[in-house]
Amino acid sequence: MALNTSPEAPLPVGDVSWLIGGWIDRLGSVWVEGQITQLSRRPGAGVVFLTLRDPSHDISVSVTCFRQVFDRIADVVSEGARVVVLAKPEWYAPRGQLSLRATEIRPVGIGELLVRLEQLKKSLAAEGLFALDRKKPLPFLPQLIGLVCGRASAAERDVLENARRRWPAVRFEVRNTAVQGVHAVNQVVGAVKELDGIPDVDVIVVARGGGSVEDLLPFSDEELIRTVAACRTPVVSAIGHEPDSPLLDLVADVRASTPTDAAKKVVPDVGEELDRVRQLRDRSLRTVRGLLDREERGLAHALGRPCMEHPLRMVDEREADVDALAGRARRVLGHLLDRADSELAHTRARVLALSPAATLERGYAVLQRADGHVVREPADAGAAGETLRARVSGGEFAVRVAE
Repeated sequence: MALNTSPEAPLPVGDVSWLIGGWIDRLGSVWVEGQITQLSRRPGAGVVFLTLRDPSHDISVSVTCFRQVFDRIADVVSEGARVVVLAKPEWYAPRGQLSLRATEIRPVGIGELLVRLEQLKKSLAAEGLFALDRKKPLPFLPQLIGLVCGRASAAERDVLENARRRWPAVRFEVRNTAVQGVHAVNQVVGAVKELDGIPDVDVIVVARGGGSVEDLLPFSDEELIRTVAACRTPVVSAIGHEPDSPLLDLVADVRASTPTDAAKKVVPDVGEELDRVRQLRDRSLRTVRGLLDREERGLAHALGRPCMEHPLRMVDEREADVDALAGRARRVLGHLLDRADSELAHTRARVLALSPAATLERGYAVLQRADGHVVREPADAGAAGETLRARVSGGEFAVRVAE
């Protein structure tokens, strides 16, 4: 029921606590899964105290149970184990504390864990988080590498030593976290997010040595998988040994079989790169020398051709041709001129033979009247006594018309 309260009529703390307790008492029993982080079994005490923690979230709840309930699984359950508990919520009013009263505790077996991991794997794969087209390529030579690993662990030593042995100038930004247990997920997620937020970090390596399925469970956690999928920086998974395959291997951009293998994949070997540079330099030198030798032979062949040994031979040959053509042209032109001269003389002779002057030279004369008309008929001579001009070969003289 809703309560009518005000600053003038508040409820005492005890009443509020009792009301909360009454509401919680109406709740039924629930099955709860979690990881045991604290276990208190006092000798002679009839009650066992547990703390269950959600590995994916920083949330814990206290659990109490009678000793005989816990004794059924005491041989197979310890701190860090995953369990499923049938419990009823209880409210301790004097302290305002919520706890669970367990009536049954079951350890989560390896088979069940593997089934859940397979279901989670299928679900994430359906979302496309493991798709190959989402994989980002690693940089050829990272300047700063982010490393997430356990403090003073063999994995950290393997990555650092092998990477610096391959490329001494490489730098690391190391984040030491828990790599198993109840705090592993939150710490690893926080470290990955922190390194991804550093612009100078070129690649992130998450490394851990081998272990049991339970030890590697944090690296199959859904929150960690989604965090790695959202990273802008390429992520390398180096968890366990070759047979180990947490879900982090599937979402990471590159999977390394071991931390040592991660160092080899992330950092190139300076000796190998120097050898490669030397080989490329030698290959380039051979190519350039081959090109120069080929061009030199071609130049020598070109210089050995007759036109290059006697560059004026072609001019001399062409000069003879020009002289021959010029002589031929002169002869043809002479023949043409001679023939034209002969034709011109013949035509001139014909013209002279047909001209009036030639006729006059043969003794003929041309009579013209005073007005210049030529006398062709006797009637054209005019009246008797009229004066005409007679033109002969030697000149002109006047004649008079007789009756």
